[in-house]
Amino acid sequence: MWGVTLVTVPTIVFGGLAVLGVISTGLYGLPGPANLTQMQVTFYRAGHAHAGVLVILSLLLQLGLDHVRLPRPWIWPLRIAAVAAPLLVSGGFFAAAHLPGLVVILYLGAAVLILATLAVGIGLIRARAE
Repeated sequence: MWGVTLVTVPTIVFGGLAVLGVISTGLYGLPGPANLTQMQVTFYRAGHAHAGVLVILSLLLQLGLDHVRLPRPWIWPLRIAAVAAPLLVSGGFFAAAHLPGLVVILYLGAAVLILATLAVGIGLIRARAE
């Protein structure tokens, strides 16, 4: 899952260039969608920032899952959740920038992130208590 997560990094770089194009009105970076509202630009920035930070957290969760004391059947769903959360959260920001009803994707990603982070944290605490 580390490999899968690391493969997403070039998409974050590409997204950063697109955001740079949006905020510089095409002067730098890649040309982005034209005529975005200030709210949409804010959602683009938030989506990009969350992608980068949450991918790093995803890598840490994967490492933590190697050391947790949790039921064995939980490990792979948590590994998948750790990768899905950054995609859902950042994707939710970008989707909501254009279709506000799609903010549900962001909320779903936040729920997945909370679940995975709590489970790994509790599993690490349980492993340490042994």
